[in-house]
Amino acid sequence: MNLDANAKYQDSHEWARQEGDLIVCGITDHAQDSLSDVVYVEFPEVGASLGKGEVFGVVESVKAASDLYMPMSGEIVEVNEALEDEPELVNSDPFGAGWMIKFTPSDPAQWDALLSGDEYQKAVEAEG
Repeated sequence: MNLDANAKYQDSHEWARQEGDLIVCGITDHAQDSLSDVVYVEFPEVGASLGKGEVFGVVESVKAASDLYMPMSGEIVEVNEALEDEPELVNSDPFGAGWMIKFTPSDPAQWDALLSGDEYQKAVEAEG
C-alpha cells in the first residue's frame, strides 16, 4: 500500500493534503486497489459547503459504488474534471492526477484530527 507522506487520512479511505490555503482530497491507494477499475466519479457542485464527514460524491468501479466523505468542513472550489473522461486516473495515480476535489477549509483545526500515514495503515490492517 502506497501512502503520501504529505497527506493525512480518514479511516473511510480518503486522503487530504494541504496546498497553500486549500485542501486537496482523493481516495487512497488502498481504496482504489480494493475497488478495482474505477469507471465513474460523481462530484459536488463547486461552491457547495459541506461539513466534516458529509458525503461529497461517489466513486463507482466495476465491483462497487462507494460514498466519498469530507475529511474536513469546507467549501468546494474545484473538482477534477479530467476524471469525467479518464476515471482510471484514480487507479493509476490516486495521489496525483487522480485527485478529486479541492476545498477551502472552514475549520482548519480539523486537520489535526485526521490520521497520520502510520495511523491509517494500522486502521487498514485492523480491518483484516
